[in-house]
Amino acid sequence: MTATEVLIDPGPAAAPRRGSTFTRFLKRPAGAVSLGVLVIVVLVAVLAPLLSPHDPNFVDLALTKAPPSPAHPLGGDSAGRDVLSRLIWGTQSTLWGAFVTIVVAMLVGVPAGLAAGYYGRTFDRTATWVSDALQAVPGMIILLIVAAGTRNDFTVLMATLGVFMAPGYFRLTRSTVLAVRNEPYVDAARVSGLGDARILSKHIVKAVYAPVIIQTALTAGLAMGMQAGLQFLGIGGAKTPGWGAMMNEGFRTMLTTPLLLLWPSLALGITIAALAVLGSTLADVVSVKTPVHRRRKRSALREPAAVTTSTGAIAHKSADSAVQLKNLRVNYATADGGELEVVHGIDLDVAPGEVLGIVGESGSGKSQTVFSILDLLPAGGACAADAIWIGGRDVTKLPHAERQRLLGHEIGYIPQEPMSNLDPSFTIGHQLIEPLRAVHKLSKADARRRALGVLERVGIVDPPRVMKSYPHQLSGGMAQRVLIAGAIAGKPSVLVADEPTTALDVTVQAEVLELLRELQREYRMALVIVTHNFGVVADICDRVAVMRGGEIVEVGEVDRIFASPASAYTRELIAASLDGAESRSELDAAHDPETRKAVPA
Repeated sequence: MTATEVLIDPGPAAAPRRGSTFTRFLKRPAGAVSLGVLVIVVLVAVLAPLLSPHDPNFVDLALTKAPPSPAHPLGGDSAGRDVLSRLIWGTQSTLWGAFVTIVVAMLVGVPAGLAAGYYGRTFDRTATWVSDALQAVPGMIILLIVAAGTRNDFTVLMATLGVFMAPGYFRLTRSTVLAVRNEPYVDAARVSGLGDARILSKHIVKAVYAPVIIQTALTAGLAMGMQAGLQFLGIGGAKTPGWGAMMNEGFRTMLTTPLLLLWPSLALGITIAALAVLGSTLADVVSVKTPVHRRRKRSALREPAAVTTSTGAIAHKSADSAVQLKNLRVNYATADGGELEVVHGIDLDVAPGEVLGIVGESGSGKSQTVFSILDLLPAGGACAADAIWIGGRDVTKLPHAERQRLLGHEIGYIPQEPMSNLDPSFTIGHQLIEPLRAVHKLSKADARRRALGVLERVGIVDPPRVMKSYPHQLSGGMAQRVLIAGAIAGKPSVLVADEPTTALDVTVQAEVLELLRELQREYRMALVIVTHNFGVVADICDRVAVMRGGEIVEVGEVDRIFASPASAYTRELIAASLDGAESRSELDAAHDPETRKAVPA
């Protein structure tokens, strides 16, 4: 399995990607103008002490309701204070209030949304209930209570407002995580042995960045509007100038001095409009889309197989097996509260150094079987077994965390669809190196050397260049070799390959199968290969288990199965896979694995 857990790389390779998005944003007039307006607003707030011509709280009775003049470009307010100076300082307090609100909302909403979307179950239900409750509570009443209890402490008020804004971040983050948590590259990170914390902080968070940035632009506008409303009502402290307080004063004197209402209204309206346009333009540029769920197909119950014997499924003692399954069942919860069993009490056994093929049509339960070995069944799925032996231990008795630690150590995994199982955001080098550091505790230099070594071993030309490449810069065959390199980098004793050649053409398929066979012999690994194609079985396997409808139809030595299959279903699969191909006897004239050649699929 490829190592997919990576750090965010600020290096040259990633810079053009960020720059291209920013360039597209600036090319849009709405984006450029809104960003320019916000930059000016921020600069005014930061430079308020330098830009303000007067003390914003200095009272000059001669300036009371004075019209604009060269000394006071926007005139004076009803208390004799300079309007321009108060407007400039009001920018600072307005941005500070929005900043506090956003920080609190993000700190509460984003981590909760990450955990709820990734882990689900009880925490998800509880967090969703809390989010709904916060949205149902009348926020203004709570803010009035907080204002009374804190003597109008402006920062505390805006922090409280941030708590009420948190459900927006929570729901957005949760929905984004739900969309990506079952992506193949996230599963790849799990199988490489990486923990949930690292997967969340590297891969999942990467998907959340864009929508959270857009949400922040919109939330800032809402926070400014709410802040102005509170100040308009006289809540939030009168010592610091604020646009809302200025609007309140302008409203009271609107009939005599309407300009006092115009200036803060313009400042607030332009700033909020710029934030809204910024958020909308970002949404268009980033084009945030819910990634397509490549959900694994759930097997359906089929007609009972004509032959259901599993004779030969258990050929070794448990302690002598690399992998052994006893009475494995896989169930999925149904909408009516019941369960659907998709694997029906199978027995299976793989010896160290042996290549076992699990073959069957789509929906036969073969993938569900290997996902049970890996402890990576999709949501809603659960497996039960009398025993699952891996490396001489019954892992059904191990805690979940300890069983997860087998991934990347005892067990390696090669998935199908190589491009889907490589994270498009990071280089190949990062995706190989980081699990070696996190799981196997290698130094960065040692991890890099091992990554380069396994890339070279799997036949990659110019490994240093490939290490710097992104997945989209590789061909399908090269990407599959990268996945194989990641799977063997941890030197596992069991290698599981799920349809490793499905997405490849016949020529590349033969090369990949030959590579797997060589690596299996070299590392003395047990290899479990899942396929629907008996041509792959003929090319690489020692024994084969034929599955149909969640049951083992037949299992035995490959030579015997090809020579005299006991099941009519097995004969159909062989005929469908090897129609027009060389016979097994021609391929293995001497019954020597060294002489086996690739059979066209």
